[in-house]
Amino acid sequence: MHIISRVVRFSALAMIALIFTACGGDEKSSQTSTKDDRLRVVTTVSPITSIVENVGGLRIRLEGVVPEGVNSHTFEATPSMAKLISQADLIILNGLFLEQPTLALAESNKKEEAVILSLGEKTVSPEEWQFDFSFPESAGHPNPHLWPDPNLGLRYAELVHEQLVAMDPENADYFSDNLNRFRTNVDDMDQAIRAAVATVPESSRKLLTYHDSWAYFAREYGMEVVGAVQPSNFSQPSVKEVAALIDQVKELDLPAVFGSEVFSSDVLEAIANDAGTKFVDDLADDDLPGKPGDLEHTYLGLIKQNMIIMIPALGGDASSMNGVDTANVFDGVSEAVYPQ
Repeated sequence: MHIISRVVRFSALAMIALIFTACGGDEKSSQTSTKDDRLRVVTTVSPITSIVENVGGLRIRLEGVVPEGVNSHTFEATPSMAKLISQADLIILNGLFLEQPTLALAESNKKEEAVILSLGEKTVSPEEWQFDFSFPESAGHPNPHLWPDPNLGLRYAELVHEQLVAMDPENADYFSDNLNRFRTNVDDMDQAIRAAVATVPESSRKLLTYHDSWAYFAREYGMEVVGAVQPSNFSQPSVKEVAALIDQVKELDLPAVFGSEVFSSDVLEAIANDAGTKFVDDLADDDLPGKPGDLEHTYLGLIKQNMIIMIPALGGDASSMNGVDTANVFDGVSEAVYPQ
């Protein structure tokens, strides 16, 4: 009886040990399966975050650092961003001197093996740089706003694709599929913009804005940036400069002048009133439409919204925008972080 009892107790203990071992194994397996080993990617302004997201989809961990609707030229990187950047595998900036404080923070806090990808310098050569009132050549810093031209935005996406494939070749096919879908949507957007601009009278294809974000867009689509209100030091223009702009608006008979969501300007509104033209203050530079998670909260959604605002204000018809797909191209719900 004692022998049988000991055998039974041993068998029971063995069974319990097996159960605990199995449970421990399942727990370990569960921890392994839920470990997030995706590339950690940090970006700056929201249009770039959206472009990166459309290529990387759900196979990267993506977080932007510049809040939407904030002046990206003067945005100061915060100390709390240092930890985020120190954990990143890939840091993607617009470049062309747009995010200097963030670049400095990245260079001093990134992991040794982390990559900093500056898109602007790889997209346009110095010979293609655009200079203007807000970005005078004498200062040596070109206009960095390439992304309002969707063709340059596509080049950004291609550069992101190249980098992601190099760092994560196992997901190369996924990244390539996303890029191809994105390219199709950009091509559709490009054709829709050309159709919309063609409806604007030639004499009205002129842009006067508060902050010049449209130099590369205008060059691509046969428009002309005739002036910008904001000086290169981001101060208010002088009385003499305002008077000259009023005369310019009258002389060119501009149908509208444009502000933006970042640079609200009583000065530009006064110029419009004195010149007897419309003041349109809701073009967006960095601020995607809607809220994170909304269908239209994308890079192409931003372009579409701007065209729907700009083209009618200049006397044209923006109905060609109606059929353009601006949603994210990857399957699934966005997980990217867009700071607000």
